[in-house]
Amino acid sequence: MSSLLSPKILPIVLLVASNVFMTFAWYGHLKFKMAPLYAAVILSWAIAFFEYWLAVPANRIGHQVYSAAELKTMQEVITLAVFVLFSIFYLREAITWNHVLGFVLIAGGAALIFRG
Repeated sequence: MSSLLSPKILPIVLLVASNVFMTFAWYGHLKFKMAPLYAAVILSWAIAFFEYWLAVPANRIGHQVYSAAELKTMQEVITLAVFVLFSIFYLREAITWNHVLGFVLIAGGAALIFRG
């Protein structure tokens, strides 16, 4: 359990959780297109409030061992992974080979950040 709370691991766990909240805040309303836009914005804003309570500590704790560029890169890769799962299981949208290839190229770019 103590390794889970380490500054190397805890930020990753928090970023995964924060991205689940943020993905629902940004895209969850797409299943409710009949809801008024103002309601979608207010609900999204409320969800994002909880996302910040995870993302800010993740970055604060993570900056003890990671650079800001590394933290941002982790966040982007985690965002894509969470988004793919969200698209498939919540929105019921297919992920095409073009999407997969694009995400692989982004992940390749992310790997460059951690070389060195």
